[in-house]
Amino acid sequence: MIDWRATMGTALADAWALVAPVDCAGCGAPDRALCLDCAAALRSRLRGAALPLDSPPALPLVAALAYEGVTRSVVLALKNDGRTELARVLAPPLLAAVEAAWLGSGAEVLVPVPGSRAGAARRGFGPVALILRRAGLVAEPLLRTMAGGPEQKALRLEQRLAAAPRFAAIPRARGRRVLLVDDVITSGATLRAAARALRQAGAEVAGAAAIAATPRRRGASSIPWRFLGDGGEGPGDNEPVEDYREGKEA
Repeated sequence: MIDWRATMGTALADAWALVAPVDCAGCGAPDRALCLDCAAALRSRLRGAALPLDSPPALPLVAALAYEGVTRSVVLALKNDGRTELARVLAPPLLAAVEAAWLGSGAEVLVPVPGSRAGAARRGFGPVALILRRAGLVAEPLLRTMAGGPEQKALRLEQRLAAAPRFAAIPRARGRRVLLVDDVITSGATLRAAARALRQAGAEVAGAAAIAATPRRRGASSIPWRFLGDGGEGPGDNEPVEDYREGKEA
């Protein structure tokens, strides 16, 4: 079912962004939603990892970008400032990650990871669902966010792993083999909760794709990301992604 109110709201916001004065979401340069230099910073460099779940098998992950610099600024401008025109520039990296994660996964449906209820009410749109549409991808909302609990961004990294489940899968998920799609992967706690809810509902979770990832190499929240080669090698086949400096995390 199409949510016409949300669709019209997004269309109006996009139209207004085209006629209203804007600054580059990456560097602040005037008169462009994204300047050429910042657009170049959004070129995909795929990275992969394997996220341990409550029970085997681990969840294969693919992300297109590093969550820092221009990427971080653009994602936050979309989510926090309502700059929906930026969904178009985030669509290619998300599409690249989805295509890489889909290959060989046996998945039959894309499932966007929903944000918090508070975030949805504040924005009036779902960022992941919007970017999927801009990428020309069809997804099914098989997950819903459960009431209660703090937003993940309000928690320290170690608290994210211990947070109560935030999702419930609808009955239609039973028997489906799904690929989860999110905007940013930090500790993996959100994906673990989403995968748990889908498994409990009788679905198979084949993997996950995201626009960007914040690699970590130390502590309970570490995800050892590695770049994926042009030949389609899996996680662990190429050089490790460099650690990120403190203060850059989502």
